[in-house]
Amino acid sequence: MNHNDDPLISVVIVNWNGEGLIERCLDALKDCGDRTRFEVIVVDNASSDQSPAIIREQYPEVKLVVNEENYGFGSANNRGAALARGKYYLLLNSDAFVWPGAIDKMVELMESQEDIGVVGCKLLHEDGALQRSCYNFPTLATELWWGLWLDRAFPFSKTFGKYEMRYWEMDDVREVDSVMAACVLLRREAIDQVGLFDEQFFMYSEEVDLWYRVKHAGWKVFYTPEAVATHIWGGSTRKTKLKNFLELYRSRVIFFRKHYGKLITALYKLVLAFASSLRMVGGWIFGVLRKNQDASERANFYGRLFVSVWSF
Repeated sequence: MNHNDDPLISVVIVNWNGEGLIERCLDALKDCGDRTRFEVIVVDNASSDQSPAIIREQYPEVKLVVNEENYGFGSANNRGAALARGKYYLLLNSDAFVWPGAIDKMVELMESQEDIGVVGCKLLHEDGALQRSCYNFPTLATELWWGLWLDRAFPFSKTFGKYEMRYWEMDDVREVDSVMAACVLLRREAIDQVGLFDEQFFMYSEEVDLWYRVKHAGWKVFYTPEAVATHIWGGSTRKTKLKNFLELYRSRVIFFRKHYGKLITALYKLVLAFASSLRMVGGWIFGVLRKNQDASERANFYGRLFVSVWSF
């Protein structure tokens, strides 16, 4: 691991019950072969597995912070960044594994323009398939197209498919609204100006809120396919599916309330309730007719969302 007393980059990793993943993440950093000087800070969110002990014993060069409770993704990253000494932050998920040369390529793009504040990389699933990781900012219209399934019916439309940008093959360097925070490089100067994560977001949408603030402060968010990482989506959160499902939409409501105001937020809740009712009924019918347990489970999730959305 290219650990250094005078780092250019501070790698901040949040770990929660990531045994088996955090080792792969740290080993990938060891083997990435990048020339860039970096330090590694791991913030553990009160894991109940052996991952903190593994980090202490097998990776003594890593600066480990152990929280007494799970403070959430944004808050934990904030705690790690407070200890960082680098010119740049690299936020890296414990279930993301950088490829050789990835960090150098991200730094190269960042330093090519003084107004770039964020650089995201190309993410792949374990089977090598592309993972969609760039999005436009969510709006009431994009959420309505999702609610009506129009984004699925016309995924390559620049109107109905605007949010996920499936009309773009993600094969070129491009300025975007939002990148997935599984492996992302941040300029300290930009973060000093707008702040890091808003801690009212426990998990989900905190990075979208950050990119929104970064762009509105005049900085640019870029994506590059030349830097690559493998990402196991949700690798450490699969045991709490319903809780995370509800948190996903609660956080989106917070984003709408914060940036779009009360009226648009109220309309968004109506869209969520309408979409949930459609998916709940459709899932139950499909689950019964096809005896599909996954469909029945999703129907129950949307039933819970329909009840819960009003309290978000």
